[in-house]
Amino acid sequence: MEEDQKRFIERGSHKGKGLAVFTSGGDSQGMNAAVRAVVRMAIYLGCKVFFIKEGYQGMVDGGDNIEEANWSSVSSIIHKGGTVIGSARCMDFKERTGRLSAACNLVKRGITNLVVIGGDGSLTGANLFRQEWSSLLDELLTTSRINKTEREKYAHLNIVGMVGSIDNDFCGTDMTIGTDSALHRIMDAIDAIVSTAYSHQRTFIMEVMGRHCGYLALVTALTSEADYVFIPEMPPPNDWPTKLCTKLEQERTAGQRLNIIIVSEGAIDRNGQPITAEMVKQVVVDNLKQDTRITVLGHVQRGGAPSAFDRVLGCRMGAEAVMALMEATPETEACVVSLDGNQAVRLPLMECVEKTKAVAKAMADKQWELAVQLRGRSFARNLETYKMLTRLKPPRSAFDEMGRGLEGYTLAVMHIGAPACGMNSAV
Repeated sequence: MEEDQKRFIERGSHKGKGLAVFTSGGDSQGMNAAVRAVVRMAIYLGCKVFFIKEGYQGMVDGGDNIEEANWSSVSSIIHKGGTVIGSARCMDFKERTGRLSAACNLVKRGITNLVVIGGDGSLTGANLFRQEWSSLLDELLTTSRINKTEREKYAHLNIVGMVGSIDNDFCGTDMTIGTDSALHRIMDAIDAIVSTAYSHQRTFIMEVMGRHCGYLALVTALTSEADYVFIPEMPPPNDWPTKLCTKLEQERTAGQRLNIIIVSEGAIDRNGQPITAEMVKQVVVDNLKQDTRITVLGHVQRGGAPSAFDRVLGCRMGAEAVMALMEATPETEACVVSLDGNQAVRLPLMECVEKTKAVAKAMADKQWELAVQLRGRSFARNLETYKMLTRLKPPRSAFDEMGRGLEGYTLAVMHIGAPACGMNSAV
């Protein structure tokens, strides 16, 4: 590493600064790893660190919901799912009176640095809070809820966001905290279902979460050899019932004993109307008379211990978030810590939020290619890979009795050296 790329961090270099961390919105695996990293990095730098329990509601209510943290407060939590400091939807924070109470509670504890772990709605709320901070303090001073010294000492609020969501629906980051663990839950369920589907020659329709983002469904389809996938960013053609049945029928004719269909909970058709698992089942039963079952995984996807990837991701993002706060000035734009390749990077918060909103607008305007592009390079590559690997197979007449192609190239694949997980996927 070049000398100018190294970053030496002196212990206690930011002594006396007040910092708080909270989780907001839906929980996800890996949030606790992020909380742990924030607390310990901030303590290392000499900060006074606080938990804000139950998200924005705890900030508004104050009292015991804002608790000082120490090194041992975050021991033995990195392996736990969910969030140990709680999360809640908060209607009070959407009103200015609620934000006034939140600002007062922070000032009384000397907190001027916030780490927000949540989705785009939570991060947008934090940015609004930051923009209003000066006017909120003026109003608190006018009503004598804070004094002039407090108004001057805590004049600026810095915020940094991290995206905790299993949906991976935030533009600007390759992966959100919790997505990898959710994929593990889904794959465990599908691997279990495949065995019973094989026994009875059944078709299984799996509904996965993701709200209006098809990332979980797409990656699940790619990694489970699913025969068909329904995602909101790229709806199927209008004659999808015919194409679906043709695909399933051809797979069975080729000797396959089961079929797997993945449906994102936000799946829609080209007219923007929902495509549900029940609708897909009805198409298969009516046209192919196959024994078809639906499995809705639900919140099991959000539960359980985080994967190694999400633990590392939370740790790296949490440490970077603290450094971003310590280096911030009153003129610094609010940022979100994101994953770009293998690097934790800082990106303008509201720019990423606007890009995320642009995806929804593209889908509403039926600009499907644009929606896929806005989801990012990983999403687009996964979609293209899935399309290439699941095209309809050529007819049996294209092969001889040994299964060899009658025309085209001859290709050999071999494994060399020690075996490793994932080799069969590559083959």
